[in-house]
Amino acid sequence: MKETFPEDQMPVAPSAPKKPRELIAHSHLRIDEFFWLNERDHPDVIRYLEEENAYLDMVMKPTLPLQESLYDEIRGKIKEEDNSVPYFFNDYFYYTRSVEGKEYYISCRKKTSIHAKEEVLLDVNQMAEAFSYFDISGSSVSPDNRILAYGVDTVSRRNYTLFFKNLENGALLQDEIPMTTGRIIWGNDNLTVFYVQRNPQTLRSEKVRRHILGTPVSEDVTVYFEKDETFSVFIYKTKTQKYLVIGSESTLTSEYRFLNADHSLGSFSVFQPRIKGLEYSIEHSGDHFYIRTNHNAENFNVMRTSTLRTGLDHWEIFIPHNEDIFISGFDVFKDFLVIAERKDGLNQLHIRPWDGKDAHHISFDEEVYVVNLSTNKAYNSELIRYSYSSLTTPGSVFDYDPKTRRSTLLKQQEIPGGFNPSDYETKRDFAVATDGTRIPISLVYRKDFKKNGSAPALLYGYGSYGITVDPVFRISILPLLDRGFVFAIAHVRGEQFYGRKWYEDGKLLRKKNTFTDFISCAEHLITAGYSSKNKLFAKGGSAGGLLVGAVANLRPDLFRGIIAQVPFVDVVTTILDESIPLTTGEFDEWGNPKDLQYYQYMLSYSPYDNVCTQGYPAMLVTTGYHDSQVQYWEPAKWVAKLRDRKTDKNLLLFHTQMDFGHGGASGRFQWIKDLALEYAFIMQELNKKNNQPDS
Repeated sequence: MKETFPEDQMPVAPSAPKKPRELIAHSHLRIDEFFWLNERDHPDVIRYLEEENAYLDMVMKPTLPLQESLYDEIRGKIKEEDNSVPYFFNDYFYYTRSVEGKEYYISCRKKTSIHAKEEVLLDVNQMAEAFSYFDISGSSVSPDNRILAYGVDTVSRRNYTLFFKNLENGALLQDEIPMTTGRIIWGNDNLTVFYVQRNPQTLRSEKVRRHILGTPVSEDVTVYFEKDETFSVFIYKTKTQKYLVIGSESTLTSEYRFLNADHSLGSFSVFQPRIKGLEYSIEHSGDHFYIRTNHNAENFNVMRTSTLRTGLDHWEIFIPHNEDIFISGFDVFKDFLVIAERKDGLNQLHIRPWDGKDAHHISFDEEVYVVNLSTNKAYNSELIRYSYSSLTTPGSVFDYDPKTRRSTLLKQQEIPGGFNPSDYETKRDFAVATDGTRIPISLVYRKDFKKNGSAPALLYGYGSYGITVDPVFRISILPLLDRGFVFAIAHVRGEQFYGRKWYEDGKLLRKKNTFTDFISCAEHLITAGYSSKNKLFAKGGSAGGLLVGAVANLRPDLFRGIIAQVPFVDVVTTILDESIPLTTGEFDEWGNPKDLQYYQYMLSYSPYDNVCTQGYPAMLVTTGYHDSQVQYWEPAKWVAKLRDRKTDKNLLLFHTQMDFGHGGASGRFQWIKDLALEYAFIMQELNKKNNQPDS
């Protein structure tokens, strides 16, 4: 591979004009020289984004053969003609299948028997032909199996238009509902549907509306409007199909309403009025509602109450709190309850028959693994479906029989060309944080790896919202592993790897723990001999982009390069502006900067506000123009400021996907192009002369 352009032939990087804007809060003045980049669709903004894209194309042109090779390599590990494992619900087996060479799936079902004639519900390949981006969400069949409802987003803004298809003749109904979350819930009368409508400006899910098929959408009734802008709403039907449930949640507080699904025109009753800090969720079985809640339980417990008396005073403990076990969720079946738990950082499934006898956990052999409940639609099922994988075990789907305690493998992800798990090794290691806390790191590498600091490594992190990045099998990292890389996941505070406290210690006024934990993990990879500063790369997306952005300011010397995907980097300005989509729901995670204490703390780590005159690692920053989660202008401003301030000659590349949003491309294979670009960026850096960063 040609290394790069000679220095005297390097293309000139774009330079965004400075248009100083005064921002004042708490009598504190900030000057934002690139604030103007938030003027969506302004010709000057589009021009700048296109200039950055053109610059990236020119700089990375020598790597095009490598990118093409990487694309072919990764795509070659994906089985193109494949079927999902069918699940049974309401007289039908449902599954999806993919066709060789096609980007999208085909949704199908078979009545009563898996050997029956196939019925195609949606051929998404045909539906997507005219669009650069196409996403189907929330497919749901009416109780009488005649009507299919589904949502369509063709912009990548996560605003879905609902459509209804007659499955008997294939015709679309005239009912068409825009600006929704893409999911509908059926009443038991086969005519009444409920959906969530989003605010057109802030994109907050704020209204639950009722629609009766065949009537004008303008006549739809709002059955619930959430006035509190820090809350968002959703609706679902209990697994027993008996109750419709409206949930309204902020980061720290929950409130639910319920209605008998046989009486769709009735009024919803409040389950338990919201109390700040009380989190709960509900499911139904028999004569009781079962409740996962943090009521007197930091790591959550499971409680229950009669369907006739739902207030907190009537809740009784069913699965008690355990400070060593975090209850992440549960599922109800006719004969038993399944509790999803996390202990010592590992997922586990706890089966608890309703009578309390013969309760047990499913056992697994690997030291590091990930297990989760899979699709379990049928309340009467005697089997539990779960998914299992590890960094060396391809994704697998099992059915488990609680009576015999036997798991039956239904399918394991097939890797074309073959994959031998024994060629790789995975383990858990630990870094020591600045306060002495042990931070777990999940690692995988080829068994011929030598722990002498000579290997390149990619360290991934997220660390927000209590979301844990589990060490699941990833086809995407095989090209790195087979080239001698170490892949590592830093389980920093802000996840829930060790339960709720692990999350609480990485948010609000303890957010900086997330960044210093990641730095400690990077230092450990170097001192323990996994890699070296000249070969260590960091990667994070969204809130993980904030993580690597903060780390770039704090310890740029630790990394050869950084990849920041759709990074949330302009923290203070964004959260101060409540008109920006999805901002108000963030207060419980980051703090409300209208409070001086939070303003000052957030300002002290916000990546954009803390760009300074210093050297930075090579950086690749990506965004989507239609991103509804992190607006494109955050990374655009960040890159512009970095270009203006940084003192090194290391590469700084910025790529805007003009047709996509937060999740990138929508097809089965388009994402590989982005990944090939990232890997080519890394390998280009490693192939530079003397393997030393420019200075």
